[in-house]
Amino acid sequence: MRLEPSIFDLPVVELRRGYRSGVYFWRTKRILEQDNRHVRSLMQVFQKKDKAIVCGTDEAIGILKTASGYYKDPEGAYPLFDRYAELKKIIRQQLFNSDYDGYLKSTAEKTELIRKLDNLWVSKFSELDVRSLSDGENLSGWETAMIIEGDLAYFTHLESVYLGVLARRTKVASNTRAVVEAARGKPVLFFADRFDHFAAQGGDGYASMIGGAKGVATDAMAAWYGDRGLGTMPHALIAAYGGDTVLATEKFAQYFPGVPVISLVDFDNNSVETSLAVARKLGEKLWGVRLDTSETLVDYSLAAEIGSRKPEELKGVNPTLVNKVREALDKEGFQHVKIVVSGGFNPDKIRWFEESKVPVDSYAVGSWILTGNFDFTADVVMVEGKPAAKVGREYRPNARLKKVEG
Repeated sequence: MRLEPSIFDLPVVELRRGYRSGVYFWRTKRILEQDNRHVRSLMQVFQKKDKAIVCGTDEAIGILKTASGYYKDPEGAYPLFDRYAELKKIIRQQLFNSDYDGYLKSTAEKTELIRKLDNLWVSKFSELDVRSLSDGENLSGWETAMIIEGDLAYFTHLESVYLGVLARRTKVASNTRAVVEAARGKPVLFFADRFDHFAAQGGDGYASMIGGAKGVATDAMAAWYGDRGLGTMPHALIAAYGGDTVLATEKFAQYFPGVPVISLVDFDNNSVETSLAVARKLGEKLWGVRLDTSETLVDYSLAAEIGSRKPEELKGVNPTLVNKVREALDKEGFQHVKIVVSGGFNPDKIRWFEESKVPVDSYAVGSWILTGNFDFTADVVMVEGKPAAKVGREYRPNARLKKVEG
């Protein structure tokens, strides 16, 4: 079952006008329209990396469904769109200045412009033949992920938009899957909200879920699949209670009684003692502790190890530290308390922990999942049923593609 286009909050008016597209794609559309050049073309979409987890196909299809077509009166539509774009700026200023009367008036005008532009738009998605893989499927390098076939003038302006969607979502899904596989079945939490623009959260959270993450940091990240964000306390809450981790954890348990209590135990850089202090105070109420020691510090509980171990082995959250926390908790009867680790985790570090049988219950991963790239490319490879690809980009049929219904 594919996600409906309404989930993605697409700026449909802007997509139709080419406002979000590379200018040369919009100009291509206008040349074809004005020259009355209507050729049935097959666009082939792919990327070059092996072991990718494709994601963003539903969103790309939503873009095609809502913005493939043409204005029946382009010269009439363009001034309307220009006013629409101007009103967006005006509305932002009015909200900032708390000019709610002006805001309501401008919003009403903008809504009317959208209605007029919608009436001028002729949708042609039903005349396109779109075939695609589904979100979450494996994708090899150079394998065709999607084809779009139909009158090129109907959809050429959307190329950079759907390619960008596929590139971003596939990157997050693929990187998450790499982390999940390294974790060998242990839950992975996608906590990358602080590492990128907030506007990317909805799609990134969905893509991480497609990749296998069991939780995300914000409600916006979980919105596309109908869930809520996870998380308990930041260092700021502990600081607000004078650096008293136990008291801060108690307050969290008091005011959020329905949420599993996970105490952040590195504030004093003594994760063993802080974990024990919190566990002694909260007992069965404590679900877990999170270790988040800075990669530049050696936890105080590892002081005896200094001199006999390499410094890089002792800094940050490392196997020795996790083992010491686990041993200390178990010794005092707190076997129920789980250990979550965060801070600089990637597949290599997680694999190291797992191969070393470190007693971690869950991994929180952030910025690494946003690294690298899975760039997508689209090429016209057939025109009117005949090969028309540039050299090196011949048509590569893929029997796994499924037809997209209108």
